[in-house]
Amino acid sequence: MTRSAVACLLISLSSIAGCSSSPPPRWQEGGAALAIGPARWDRNKHRSVEIRADGSVYEGKREIFFIDRAGRVTDEDHEALAILLPDGIVAGPDDTYLGRVGVSNAAPPSSASAWLAVMPNGEVVFFDSDGDRKAGGVWSGCEGAMHRTCTLVTHMVAMRNYRDPYRSPSVGIGIGIGF
Repeated sequence: MTRSAVACLLISLSSIAGCSSSPPPRWQEGGAALAIGPARWDRNKHRSVEIRADGSVYEGKREIFFIDRAGRVTDEDHEALAILLPDGIVAGPDDTYLGRVGVSNAAPPSSASAWLAVMPNGEVVFFDSDGDRKAGGVWSGCEGAMHRTCTLVTHMVAMRNYRDPYRSPSVGIGIGIGF
């Protein structure tokens, strides 16, 4: 990975699009098929996250990104942030690996183990490196085909605060989960 790509990833997920970079792989043809519809994630002590029918995703009153039916994620300026590929890989600009997303769970870039799950009842559960669970609020509107979309949005929100423990200094033990 180039030094500029690493710098972009470490600054924040939304900063990736601001760096001069190439779009994620398969950007033009699209990735995994997603259902898009209204859903809401009520997150304990944090602002709620809302997926709107047009694919815009809001945290509180602020649009944080946009998601489409072809698995593409763009920032508020419609610059490429990530794409969910059909095999579950989440790729960013310059072919940056951003983890994996299944129907109901997701793994960060530095691990094959899940760091979060969206349960069938909409409950969000985060896992630390020891497998301990932490409640992360509840999604509504994520039944059926929307389940994977909600899992991807949960992963993308968590990625904003992600720091790879193998690439950057960190304080504490395990993966810090920002949601």
